[in-house]
Amino acid sequence: MFARCNPYSSTAIAKRLLRGQACRHFTLSPSHFQGQVQQSPNEPTTHFGYETVPQSAKESRVGSVFTSVAASYDTMNDLMSLGVHRLWKDHFVRSLNPGSSVVSAQSSEGWKILDVAGGTGDIAFRMLDHASNINGDVQTRVTISDINADMLAEGEKRSAKTAFAQSDRLDFLEANAEDLHMVKSNSIDLYTVAFGIRNFTNKQKALEEAFRVLKPGGAFACLEFSKVNNRLLDGIYKRWSFSAIPMIGQLVAADRDSYQYLVESIDRFPSQEEFRDMIGKAGFLIPGTGWEDLTGGIAAIHRGVKPLSRS
Repeated sequence: MFARCNPYSSTAIAKRLLRGQACRHFTLSPSHFQGQVQQSPNEPTTHFGYETVPQSAKESRVGSVFTSVAASYDTMNDLMSLGVHRLWKDHFVRSLNPGSSVVSAQSSEGWKILDVAGGTGDIAFRMLDHASNINGDVQTRVTISDINADMLAEGEKRSAKTAFAQSDRLDFLEANAEDLHMVKSNSIDLYTVAFGIRNFTNKQKALEEAFRVLKPGGAFACLEFSKVNNRLLDGIYKRWSFSAIPMIGQLVAADRDSYQYLVESIDRFPSQEEFRDMIGKAGFLIPGTGWEDLTGGIAAIHRGVKPLSRS
């Protein structure tokens, strides 16, 4: 079972969201992501927000979104979540306890962590801080992997302001989470992905790659927006999301359409139960119920453990 977490109560969040209801509701404008996409009649499709697109087109379109928002992404997350995303991330890292003796005792090299879709470094920097300052582990290493070069560049720029600048404990890898062929099988102690997996074209394939690269006994951990479990909060949150967030994107980043996509991608992400079952399908053992809701289910932490008996 996971430890109970309530960074901000659902009631408090609802009150804060209600204060934002002065923002009027905007109808959707024609997206700059739309256009004439040539598609083979037999080509499989997927969703890009609420739009159905060929699988071959989604990667480039998601890439355009994150290239557009890279420099302002954390600022927008603050505004989109009223700052709560920082508390979620802090709790996520504390619950994983990187650098603890559970893994370190088995190796003098510390933990090997792969943080996928981690471009700006938010999770990786927290992981290294926790390992060093809480567990006294100066050996644990984190590789930040992201498919988007602009997000990685933002992370490298931010890393220069940390204690891990130019350290061999931190490196960056431009890679697609669905094809991590450059990462050896059975080589990673902890695989993390925070607020990224909903943008993957083939989530099941990415989960299978996570299973492959993890050592037997290694852990998969995902922090992602999810399904709100309170009807009143859900209604308020969706109204806030679809009314205010795209408008904030226009005001802060001059990019309404990217943030309209981000809102839609959250709404299209599988439920807690569905995503838990996808993790299990990839081969992972599921601890407890499989997830921990944060702030009434606005976000959730999912975990899986690679069995010791499988490679």
